[in-house]
Amino acid sequence: MVIFIFLIFSKLIFAQNEVGPDGNKLIWVILIAIALAVVFLFLLRKSIRKNTSSKKRRPFFAYRRVRVELTKDRLYYPDKLRLIVKNIGNTYIDLDRPLLVFDRFWLQRKFRLNGIGNRLFYPLYLEKKQEHTLEIDINRFYYHDKTLKRFPKTKIIIYDVKGKRLGSKSIYLRKTLFKF
Repeated sequence: MVIFIFLIFSKLIFAQNEVGPDGNKLIWVILIAIALAVVFLFLLRKSIRKNTSSKKRRPFFAYRRVRVELTKDRLYYPDKLRLIVKNIGNTYIDLDRPLLVFDRFWLQRKFRLNGIGNRLFYPLYLEKKQEHTLEIDINRFYYHDKTLKRFPKTKIIIYDVKGKRLGSKSIYLRKTLFKF
């Protein structure tokens, strides 16, 4: 008896006419669900912002960017370089020690800069819209290695403490026949 009732109900359940795929309806349901989730997250973020003070507020999309400027005191064979790093992102940055690279075609010499005047101030915490200036005396590098005077180009590379490359800038220290 139970089997007979099951067979009758199963015929009623499985006796459907086939209809084409409902792909468009499924796409609309997914898009509406995503839109509702985005609106919910936006409202949640807005309510959290009202509860926190303005100093502790973090941006919704945090991006870390720096502007690197490298200038020299003379046009050719300079004695000093000036490095200026400005945080132009909308969040803070922890800067790692800058990398100074002397470049001569296929040969490179790399140095990590710790600071000036036997003062160490890296890693450096740089808030947004803040800048950091570093004077680099190239003669100290020439004193340790005389062959560096033959390197025509130098480059500064800035990393954050997690190892992400934030920016770089290069300049020519002397005239060359090749622009590389």
